[in-house]
Amino acid sequence: MFEPGFFSSGPVVTALVIGAVTAVVSAVVGVFTVVRGQSFAGHALTDVATTGGSGAFFFGVSPLVGFLGAGVIGAGAMDLIGVQRLRGRDLATGVVLGVATGLAALFLYLDTTSRATTGATQQILFGSIFTVSSSVIPLVIVMSALTVGVIALIHRPLLLSSFSSELAAARGISLRRVGLLFMLALAVAVGLSSIAIGSVLSTALLIGPAATAIRLTSSLRRALLVAGVLGVVSTWLGVLLAYDSFYWFPSSQGLPVSFFIVSLVFLAFLGSGPLSARRGSRSPATEQARGSLRAEVV
Repeated sequence: MFEPGFFSSGPVVTALVIGAVTAVVSAVVGVFTVVRGQSFAGHALTDVATTGGSGAFFFGVSPLVGFLGAGVIGAGAMDLIGVQRLRGRDLATGVVLGVATGLAALFLYLDTTSRATTGATQQILFGSIFTVSSSVIPLVIVMSALTVGVIALIHRPLLLSSFSSELAAARGISLRRVGLLFMLALAVAVGLSSIAIGSVLSTALLIGPAATAIRLTSSLRRALLVAGVLGVVSTWLGVLLAYDSFYWFPSSQGLPVSFFIVSLVFLAFLGSGPLSARRGSRSPATEQARGSLRAEVV
């Protein structure tokens, strides 16, 4: 199970720490993303992260800075265009997605044609967690703590506005402020997960464990706990299998971590289907969970 040198390897330890932290943040933000029906916005921010990461690589800056910086700008732009109403969300997401995709294509082209360094596209799009420097761990922990803190601060008005914006407004909740703070938290979560499994696949770590948890439980606290555990276990197993794959294929560099993490997340979601069906509900599990969460917060 554990090939020689696994626990004594510096890159592995860094990967395990960063992977666990980003998995927890993605789980916390992901649960609210699924409940609010903003998975498409999370996907759009992955393209924004691609733009930031490829741009940072081109200008010689840490990709993490690009992932986070571009994500925050993209989230602000989506809020400015209008993410409060459903049609406004789709419009804002579509506009930002189109611009981000174009800029990402430009920077990726420049990265591959004007620099001698190879592997930029692979690192940005699909991640390379074994190459992440341990010096970024403090930044990852600080940004993660701030993101979880923001979600904890606004979680009740965030849930209430997700189910009934009219009721939330009647109670004096600033929908614009709550929506903006959530979008910023979503951008940071996507940026952090991008360094683990790449910008293109970061949606899997954001949505997969959260959707699985909501399938299995209708309590917010249990959903957050289950999503966090699933995310961490999938990430750690992914790191282990990727490390072991170096020994499976001695003539190659092994299989990428992102492949294993995304595969494990997907298998967990598939496995939750039969378990959810045993609850005996004819309605979709996610809708049932949303109804229970609505009653819990109201």
